[in-house]
Amino acid sequence: MYRTHTCGELRKSDAGKEITLAGWVQTIRKFGAITFIDLRDRYGITQLLFGEELNDQLSASPLGREFVLQVKGTVSERSNKNPNIPTGDIEVKIGSFKVLNKSVTPPFTIQDDTDGGDDLRMKFRYLDLRRNEVKKNIELRYSVNRAARNYLHEKNFMDIETPFLIKSTPEGARDFVVPSRMNAGQFYALPQSPQTFKQLLMVSGYDRYYQVVKCFRDEDLRADRQPEFTQIDCEMSFVEQDDILNMFEGMIKHIFQEVKGIEIKEKVQRMTWEDAMWNYGNDKPDIRFEMKIANLKSAFLKDGKIQATGELINNANFNVFDKAETVVAIAVPGIAEYSRKQTDELTEWVKRPQIGMQGLVYIKCAADGTYKSSVDKFYDSSRLEAIAKFAHARPGDMIFILAGAEERTRKAISELRLEMGQRLGFRKKDEFKLLWVLDFPLFEYSPDDNRWVARHHPFTAPKPDHIEIMINNNPVIENAAEYLKHPYSNIKANAYDMVLNGNEIGGGSIRIFQRDLQEKMFAALGMSKEESLHKFGFLLGAFEYGAPPHGGIAYGFDRLCAILGGSESIRDFIAFPKNNSGRDVMLDAPSTIDETQLEELSIQLRTQDLKF
Repeated sequence: MYRTHTCGELRKSDAGKEITLAGWVQTIRKFGAITFIDLRDRYGITQLLFGEELNDQLSASPLGREFVLQVKGTVSERSNKNPNIPTGDIEVKIGSFKVLNKSVTPPFTIQDDTDGGDDLRMKFRYLDLRRNEVKKNIELRYSVNRAARNYLHEKNFMDIETPFLIKSTPEGARDFVVPSRMNAGQFYALPQSPQTFKQLLMVSGYDRYYQVVKCFRDEDLRADRQPEFTQIDCEMSFVEQDDILNMFEGMIKHIFQEVKGIEIKEKVQRMTWEDAMWNYGNDKPDIRFEMKIANLKSAFLKDGKIQATGELINNANFNVFDKAETVVAIAVPGIAEYSRKQTDELTEWVKRPQIGMQGLVYIKCAADGTYKSSVDKFYDSSRLEAIAKFAHARPGDMIFILAGAEERTRKAISELRLEMGQRLGFRKKDEFKLLWVLDFPLFEYSPDDNRWVARHHPFTAPKPDHIEIMINNNPVIENAAEYLKHPYSNIKANAYDMVLNGNEIGGGSIRIFQRDLQEKMFAALGMSKEESLHKFGFLLGAFEYGAPPHGGIAYGFDRLCAILGGSESIRDFIAFPKNNSGRDVMLDAPSTIDETQLEELSIQLRTQDLKF
């Protein structure tokens, strides 16, 4: 056999044992005629002692880093112990060794503080995966996978595979398409999710389904996106919203307990979409810290009405506020002593194209109860004090105020809140806060197309008491400027997202399961009857054969792993990720294919723009 033990399991209690190890050479340290080698495998590192009797053999055939080595020897207690590794109390005195395979010099060092850049490590990913830091990430991913599967198995969910070659029905991100050789001129699509298949499984009577499944979207990439990603995809029959929330709140708590050793006893907080937008400026708020938004003036729709606050800032002849659609503020704790240089730096930060604001107004709430602001010319101390009180600011805090168009300004104040939370240490990687966000709008208005689009997807059911609004109203918008007054703007979806530390990690809904309501949904989205039959006739037909009430959720598996592992990027938790251009630099993919394959697929390449 190649080995009797791994490089991570020997302990002081094994002293005296004759063992065989196999692994990769991590480091080599020569001390005269004695050589120490650290041997590494997936499980850990063991120090090897090559005595004087092996010196000639080592000199004749020198070992190098990443050589694959088999050794036989005796376990002994180390005199200079290493408390930083589990095997640090022992070493193996080598009697014989064999080089199983040599290695050329690696392009970067295979250790935690590697000298390899990102592109180089991705090109040689099979070497990067040997590093302990990367190995920890892959092990964490496996642990999350195993914990989820065990929980779902215990809850009577069945793992059922669904196809990867399906029909293209684009209505969100672009599909990846696959040409069919046997059906010339026709294409499969890779699924963006198994959505319709899991609904069909509910129709088939498999009342609890799950899959840890690959999904594909042809979209621009960033740290938390990949063209292929993994979901924990789940669906249940004969359920209402609370059934789903309780079931999958339990799953996440189980994952935290199994993977991180963290027991979450309290119920996960629930928050409506409107409250999230009103208080935090986005629908995935980080609730590890407060710093809620104060709406000094807003046109944001809340509780089905257009809000029109503004008494605190009106009639001051300050056009920046007077002419703005919205004015919003946050009170940042403990930074009233910020210097002019620091406030100027933050002003430049909000002016960046990614944020898009024209400037930043501040109010310093001094410890002695006085107020100083960048708009003292327009607002006296009594008005500043009233604004501070409204923003829940305390002595020592500083208030930041942004003004402008509703959507852009609300997004900007949300980003500023997160930035200040990061700078002040409120967003700790080892602190986790879960949240359910509920009651999303069913539709959102697309000004470019002057029509309603599905906020989630077209299979999401309206809240039960909003179904009549949808059925009895014409979705056509006569005046684009008045879309907020249209009844469809008030329809709420029976949908829910789970948020972890300001990241959406899961989302789902109760589904439409009646054909007439599904057809009404398609019509509201501007689909003709012919188009809906062409794209989704199979689903509409299935709904006529006793479809049960059902709903589900899908968790972003890669993103969940990244957050649990304290990383900003999901790429760190994918064995073979793509880069920011969607390329696999190790395989050099995507790549061209030869003319014979193109002819077989009935495809002609347009060389002028390199598109089919």
